[in-house]
Amino acid sequence: DGEAQADAEDEPLLGMLYYELVLSHPSLEAALAAHLSAKLCIQGALPQDALRDILVGALAAHPEAIRHTRADLLAARDRDPACARMVHCFLYYKGFLALQAHRAAHALWSEGRRPPALLLQSRASEVFGVDIHPGARIGGGILLDHATGIVIGETAVIGDDVSILHGVTLGGTGKVCGDRHPKVGDGVLIGAGASVLGNVRIGAGAKIGAGAVVLRDVECGTTAVGNPAKPIGKKAAPSLRPEEQPGVTMEQRWSDYVI
Repeated sequence: DGEAQADAEDEPLLGMLYYELVLSHPSLEAALAAHLSAKLCIQGALPQDALRDILVGALAAHPEAIRHTRADLLAARDRDPACARMVHCFLYYKGFLALQAHRAAHALWSEGRRPPALLLQSRASEVFGVDIHPGARIGGGILLDHATGIVIGETAVIGDDVSILHGVTLGGTGKVCGDRHPKVGDGVLIGAGASVLGNVRIGAGAKIGAGAVVLRDVECGTTAVGNPAKPIGKKAAPSLRPEEQPGVTMEQRWSDYVI
């Protein structure tokens, strides 16, 4: 609220917008539900008020979702040099908004309410250009940087403090059924345009280079690049502390790795 109030005072043009989207709401989850419902509603077919009620109910029933939302806001502030204030992320960053729509959709999916979950997925894909299946399990402190073109499959699992750039696919390899999508550990950084395909594991603290195609497991702390991706080195022991993990530092260079 403080950031929104400061922006509104600095730029009076924003006063009404900030009041409607942030300052008039009693909690983060209420503001988020109102903001997402305004973005995702369909005039004459999907009323904003009804959609807001679905979002509020889903978030209220799954408090871990809103805890993850707060961690996502902090991730954007701490990792994205373009993010001057968390309120800017909340209002304008489509990666953040798509991820929060997924959190609500996943809450519905876990309750067996698949039709509204798939509706949220479809609308978020159309509006934000990010397609995350509601079955995917995603931790907190996630940064979807730029986010356009990200695709995450149904049985994908993503840990905490992961950063994913635009154009990334966490997908399957064909018509395999069951558990068929990647498992991404804590603190991983996945570069722009990378594809991780199949039920492969990306170990904690790993880096996946831009444009890489990963078809095999990547060990913890390893950098993998190329098509097909191959490891080019691994951090020496001891393991990286959480604040030093690539997903947090956003460090994409490879010169600090032993080849």
